[in-house]
Amino acid sequence: MAAGGGRVADPLSPAGVPCAFSPLNQAYFALASADGQLRVWETANNRLHQEYVPSAHLSGTCTCLAWAPARLQAKESPQRKKRKSEAIGTSNQIDLLALGTAVGSILLYSTVKGELHSKLISGGHDNKVNCIQWHQDNGCLYSCSDDKYIVEWNTQTCKVKCKWKGDNSSVSSLCISPDGKMLLSAGRTIKLWVLETKEIYRHFTGHATPVSSLTFTTIRPPNESQPFDGITGLYFLSGAVHDRLLNVWQVRSENKEKNAVMSFTVTDEPVYIDLALSENKEEPVKLAVVCRDGEVHLFEHILNGYCKKPLTSNCTIQIATPGKGKKSTPKPIPILAAGFCSDKMSLLLVYGNWFQPIIERVALSSKEPHMCLIRDISNCWAPKVETAITKVRTPVMNSEAKVLVPGVPGHHAAIKPAPPQTEEVESKRKLGENEVSIEERLGALDIDTKKEKVDLPQTNSFPVLLTQGLESNDFEMLNKVLQTRNLNLIKRTVLRMPLHAVIPLLQELTKRLQGHPNSAVLMVQWLKCVLTVHASYLSTLPDLVPQLGTLYQLMESRVKTFQKLSHLHGKLILLITQVTASEKTKEMTCPAQKAKLVYEEESSEEESDDEIAEKDSDDNWDEDEEENESEKDEDVDEENEEEEEDAEEKDEENGEDRDVASEKELNGDSDLDPENESEEE
Repeated sequence: MAAGGGRVADPLSPAGVPCAFSPLNQAYFALASADGQLRVWETANNRLHQEYVPSAHLSGTCTCLAWAPARLQAKESPQRKKRKSEAIGTSNQIDLLALGTAVGSILLYSTVKGELHSKLISGGHDNKVNCIQWHQDNGCLYSCSDDKYIVEWNTQTCKVKCKWKGDNSSVSSLCISPDGKMLLSAGRTIKLWVLETKEIYRHFTGHATPVSSLTFTTIRPPNESQPFDGITGLYFLSGAVHDRLLNVWQVRSENKEKNAVMSFTVTDEPVYIDLALSENKEEPVKLAVVCRDGEVHLFEHILNGYCKKPLTSNCTIQIATPGKGKKSTPKPIPILAAGFCSDKMSLLLVYGNWFQPIIERVALSSKEPHMCLIRDISNCWAPKVETAITKVRTPVMNSEAKVLVPGVPGHHAAIKPAPPQTEEVESKRKLGENEVSIEERLGALDIDTKKEKVDLPQTNSFPVLLTQGLESNDFEMLNKVLQTRNLNLIKRTVLRMPLHAVIPLLQELTKRLQGHPNSAVLMVQWLKCVLTVHASYLSTLPDLVPQLGTLYQLMESRVKTFQKLSHLHGKLILLITQVTASEKTKEMTCPAQKAKLVYEEESSEEESDDEIAEKDSDDNWDEDEEENESEKDEDVDEENEEEEEDAEEKDEENGEDRDVASEKELNGDSDLDPENESEEE
């Protein structure tokens, strides 16, 4: 089962290209390359079996493919000649290969005839087909698309049997249950449908990104003592875009548990997934996962309930070139797909490139945790042309047909006129003639001999480089443009870029925003300029919401924790400022100061006596009161005695004055008589 299927321009499309092994014995390997061509390879001898080029392979490239199931591959009996309708239902489905396209149509290709069998178009999808699944019993075909719908097709009449809405967003993956009565669909969430009534049976949480692969891992439930209804107790596996975890879910009778039971961890995004089903509870599930980095991870685990920690791989397989010499280093060879053979003890590996892949059968060893295969593929890059390729059909080209060349619309490279031919040079050189120097030959070829310095591209070439990089998905060219930090240069580039490149640029920026934080800082500047400059154009697009839904969800998830972080930031700032202030106060030394003037109040001793008296115990309180009263009485008595003594002294003085006055009166002296005074003088 291929996890790939979309174009790389979409940041949320699965990695890799659509490919699949034929059922039963994996005799053929079908591959839909990026140019829209279908190639079928023989796995036994690594030969090209068939090649098919659809008429609309440039506009409607293949996004997914699926072989007809093995149960429908019943050979036509030689006893009687069947009718055409019966032949379609049996013999022609031996080799039928369903191809989903980017424009919404589905092609049924026959590998026996080497031509297109039929088309499924009317009443189907309006957008890119994401996944195709064959029903193992009745020959029906189920497909899902970006238009949010799931379609059930009748392959005999090439008409739609049923069409219903599968999700609020695009439906990215499908899988049919082992008994053929249930259907799993996945977009943002995973839903289990009853095929007869088209009603939802169970909901599962799903992944943060679109689910790229769905498959059942068990045929029978782990508890075989209970009655089996065909679905309860089964496990299924799901993988998502840009997700390094493969989740395992269990269909349970109660509808309470919606989370994954366990998960498998890998090193990169899954590109191709294949597994060997577990037929009973004692047999482990064998899983082969091909990652985007070109490695294969093998898992072997018995599914028996909940597991908290993610499970790591039991074995990892890598392929590298031999390092010839001291200077040359081994280079890794990417593995494109991997599938278990019928004996479950060997693995079919497809590695190399998509144009000329190499298919090899490798025996598995349970003891080795890591396997590195050394292969020399230097002689395998050239395509093989053999006489065995007899059914390769090339489309008949009409004389009025136009050939589409990829490139920027309206941009044409300057064609340099050929230099005028002067004289014909003799092919054979005579002996003794002077040979032409290398400088003259280079001058005749009109090639500049001066080496130009490799500088950054100029400002006026940035829009052209950006558009070309978006259309060709050239990582280095996009890095040259998007890694600039000059804001004025970014604004001028966004102003001069064509309008048809705005949405691909936003999708590329969304993809890079999910990467390293350092690159996200630069991408935010580009995103701000694009949204401000081309806001009027974006508002006119009818499908803007689904195209920018990923960007909105990414921004919402990033901003969701901003309020909590700001609260935490404020609290940390307060704590840090208090700690620094306390440290500064500890470090500061108080200067020694001497007082110039000290003033003491007179009542300080009395107050201190009163304070000391107040601190006495309650036991001595009565004694203190008695003493104070006695002291007060003594003071009062002393004051009364002093007053009496003063009064006595005053009385004595008054008596003396009276005696003196009486004596003067007796002597006839009077102080009030002035005449007596004059007489005495």
